[in-house]
Amino acid sequence: MSTIEVKNLSVDFQTPKQTISAVKNVSFKVEAGEIFGIVGLSGAGKSTLVRTLNLLQQPTEGQILIDGKEITGLKGAELRKVRQKIGMIFQHFNLIENRTIFQNIEFSLKASGYPKEKRQERIDELLSLVDLRDKKDAYPNNLSGGQKQRVGIARALANNPEILLCDEATSALDVETTEEILKILEKINREMGLTIIFITHELEVAKRLFHRMAVMENGLIVELGNTFDIFANPQKEITRKLVGRFFNLAIPEEMTPTLANGKLLELRYQGGHTLDPLISEVSKTYDVFISIIHGKIEYIRNDMIGILLVYVTGSESQLEQAVQKLEQNVYSLRDLRQ
Repeated sequence: MSTIEVKNLSVDFQTPKQTISAVKNVSFKVEAGEIFGIVGLSGAGKSTLVRTLNLLQQPTEGQILIDGKEITGLKGAELRKVRQKIGMIFQHFNLIENRTIFQNIEFSLKASGYPKEKRQERIDELLSLVDLRDKKDAYPNNLSGGQKQRVGIARALANNPEILLCDEATSALDVETTEEILKILEKINREMGLTIIFITHELEVAKRLFHRMAVMENGLIVELGNTFDIFANPQKEITRKLVGRFFNLAIPEEMTPTLANGKLLELRYQGGHTLDPLISEVSKTYDVFISIIHGKIEYIRNDMIGILLVYVTGSESQLEQAVQKLEQNVYSLRDLRQ
């Protein structure tokens, strides 16, 4: 298992007319055996950042340390040695089309000088891990997208890396196939102890897989923390937008006039209180009517977040007491009209 530390990292691209800053003074640390995610919209700088971690992209400034050793100045044999510790999975698979699946994986083993007499056994082991032993003589064009990505995982693991970089590894896949890939990555992390860094714009992947995550915008890391905390209480505007789109609890504008006489509230629950019958209790205790407009419960790894949009009507005094009671028993309450 390996730790990764990034200190004040920047990446600039020079064009004839200007300097483009793709990554700006970024710092973060990934613990050994952690699944760490980097999330952001297209153009945020995610792919550029992840490609610096094995020096496929040379940083303009800053440091990258693996197990405390700086790698940014390494070249030649020293750099190749470090790269053998780092596997990489790509969005579009990057398989060699005119070679069989066996030969695609063997290519990685050859490049690293893996003993010829042990390659057959190693390739069989890798294909068993991703459940593709029966496809070793097939060509990439004969495989589905999910199968190609499983080959990509097997190839990335060929030389027993300690770190696995995933560059939008599920973006080209459907929902069911994405779930298969995430299960394989969880298994690899759990059983092999690999440190995984995964970049994506898909919050469904983030909430399902990441232990911790960073949110990028315009080359900067704007928010960093535990995945559950970021989903439950996003601090920055871009994070609130991403999480809001994920929960997708917007009310159609045409409904607004029908909700003119009461309170329109967003209630957020988290942890063990998510399933408490709060709405029933409040409506029985106070002379108010509570209509549930929209609701959703999401599981962020093993914890729950619940969001309800409710419309509450009643006399002013009863309404005020009911809202106070609700606020005391949820993680957060927001009046959507204020």
